[in-house]
Parts: sequence; structure tokens; C-alpha cells
Amino acid sequence: MACHTAPGGAAMAGGLSIATPIGTIVATNITPSKEDGIGNYTLEQFDAALRKGVRADGKHLYPAMPYTSYALLSDDDVAALYAYFMNGVIPVETRPAETKLPFPFNIRLSMAAWNLLFLDKGPYQPDPAHDAEWNRGAYLAQGPAHCGTCHTPRNLFMAEKTSAEMAGGDVGFWHAPNITSDANSGVGGWTVDELVAYMRDGHAAGKSQAAGPMAEAVDNSLRLLTPEDLKAIAVYVKSIPAVQDAADTQPVFAWGNPSNDLASIRGVALPQNLGAMTGPQLYDAYCATCHQADGQGSFEGGLPPLLHNTALGRENTNNLVMVMLEGLHHQPDILMPGFAKELSDTQVATLGTYLIQHFGNPAAKVDVAQVAKLRAGAVSTILVTIAQAAVALGIIVMLGLIGLWFFRRRRRTVAIPH
Repeated sequence: MACHTAPGGAAMAGGLSIATPIGTIVATNITPSKEDGIGNYTLEQFDAALRKGVRADGKHLYPAMPYTSYALLSDDDVAALYAYFMNGVIPVETRPAETKLPFPFNIRLSMAAWNLLFLDKGPYQPDPAHDAEWNRGAYLAQGPAHCGTCHTPRNLFMAEKTSAEMAGGDVGFWHAPNITSDANSGVGGWTVDELVAYMRDGHAAGKSQAAGPMAEAVDNSLRLLTPEDLKAIAVYVKSIPAVQDAADTQPVFAWGNPSNDLASIRGVALPQNLGAMTGPQLYDAYCATCHQADGQGSFEGGLPPLLHNTALGRENTNNLVMVMLEGLHHQPDILMPGFAKELSDTQVATLGTYLIQHFGNPAAKVDVAQVAKLRAGAVSTILVTIAQAAVALGIIVMLGLIGLWFFRRRRRTVAIPH
């Protein structure tokens, strides 16, 4: 739902532009429309797209569609999904724009080679070393919930680093944090009940609240799971081998103490250049009403505290900036306006730095260039540059070899007496 539904568009009708390091991928229409969607797909063709990344026309999908995770799905679950899409989704007659990636990524056939390297999974096989609950959680997290698609870092070829499962990754402009069992960097300090509450409600008291793509995952998927399945996922996640970031010297949710600098600005006039407003002035103007003067959150607990909050405890501060720019609009009981239209890059950087220094991990930082990049929606395209350079080098080498072959052949021809 989250990936295949454009803002304001019909459910599953596609059209959402997904920013990736290799360019923008446009989600397709996956309603049962026979003209524009997947209405003509047989179960076998649906299975091939879902678990092998091959469309009905034989062309390869890009792994922005997480078929490497869906490869773990059971035959019964694939059949159930097919039945749902064909009978439970409303067909929509609309055709999104085609995905047009830069060379060489526009050559879809290249994905066949990628699949040979990285699509090595079959249907999930239970691990006899663990009980049924753990195996259910592993199946859900690795397969249909595809948690690793966001939370596992990627290598140069955009495949998940299996050696760093769930150690944190980037999702467009957002950062999917480390959710391994590490006590400082991951969720080792979370209880199973807290993880269940977070997946079900989008927030866990004294720990964190979901935003961006994670909030979409909660709204569209996780909150709909049975209590038993949520608990199984939590049990599995807490068993994932720990990966620690050396910068995390204590749990990321443990930073911060109540701090109040507002008395220092009482009676002090705002600067004529509002871009020069201080951290306390910006906090007073935009944050204190909801998060209170000491950063302790609303008294009844409806609005989260800023201290002991993972959004401020991580060295990667992209999520903090994105929340300030875009706000939170998913959970009905936790709404925060975005300030992209009100605050300049300098003001956001000043406010972010103030929040971190007073309520978060002082080793983290927010700078103006970072805010400008995230506001502009700029995703690093270094993979495109590297790939294009590699292809260009390959072409040069190939032309050189062809030229050398012709040169040697010509010399042999000239040397033969007539």
C-alpha cells in the first residue's frame, strides 16, 4: 500500500516516485485492472513477479520491489495474496509514468546477472534450533514484512549486507535505524512488550515514535497483525546478532535530561534578521508549547518527551531534520506540524543543534548543508557515477582490445607473401 499508492491517489494504483541511489523508480499499478494493472496475471506470473522479480512480459523488476524478501514466502501465502489482489482490490484504470533510470541501470536485463548474485533464497525453512514462535517471527520479519529492505545496510551493488542484518540503512531521505539486539545501538534495551507496542501503535513510551516510512509501515501493515504475530516478530528481532556503532556509548534512548533555557530569553528582543534567532528563541517559538519548557512532553503523555528519545540519541540526525521539515501526520493521537515553509535551513540547523545539545547525544550534529540537501530531496547518486564510469571504462577496454585484434590481424595479412 505505502509504495504503490501515490499521495491523493487510488489505493495500489501506482504513481509514487521512489528516490533511490540509482535514480527515481515509479511504482506501478498493481490493481486487478486488465489494461493498466495486473488483472491478466496468472497465479504463476504473479508468483514469478513476487518471488523472482520477473514481470508477466518477461522483463525484470528492480529490487526496490523487495522480491528478494518475498522469495521466502510460502506457496500458500503467495496463493492467498493472489486471491486478495484479484478479488479484494478495486481495479483502477490509470497507467503511471514509466521508470527511466540513467544508463546502465535502464538495461533491465542486467538484473538477471544481479539476481544470480543476490537472489539465492527459497521458501523459508524453519530453524530447528528455535521454537515455533521464533520461526514464525523470522518468517514474517525476513519475508512478508521485509524488515531488512530498510533496516539492513546495502553494498555497492545495492544488495543487503547479510553480515550486518538489521544494522541500519537509508530509505530515501530517512534513516532506518539499527534494530539488532545490541543494547546501545539497537533494541537490546527494549522489552518485547515495548517492541509490540511500537509496531502496533507507532510509539513506545520513553523510547521512540514512528515517523516517515516506518509510520507508513505501522499504519498500513504492522498494526493489522495479530498480537501473536507481533510478539513473534519482537522475539525474533531481539535475537538478531548485535551490531554496535562505536559512537553509541550508551543506549540511544537514554540520552538527555530536563533542560530549560527559556528564562535567558525573556525580555530579549528577536533579532531583525530572524535567521539569526538563537536555539532557545526557536525552541520557545516552535517546540515548547507541546514538548514543554523542560522537553518533558505533554503531562498526560500524549505528546512525546524530547529527552530519552531515540530521534535525538543517534549520531545520524536525518530523521530529526525530516521530522522538523515534514512533521508527523500518521498516528491520530500524535500530530506534529512540519516547519519546512516557516523555517529556513539555518533556523532548522540552529534548532536541531539546540535540541541535540540539550536533550540528545552531544556527539551528533545538524548542519545547514544537511538541511538543504534533505529539503531539496537530494539522494546521493554516487552509484550512478561509479556504474557509468565502470561501463565507460569497460567500453574503452573493449574498443582497445578490438583495435589491437584488428591491428595484429592486419600485420599478419601484410606479412603474408602474395
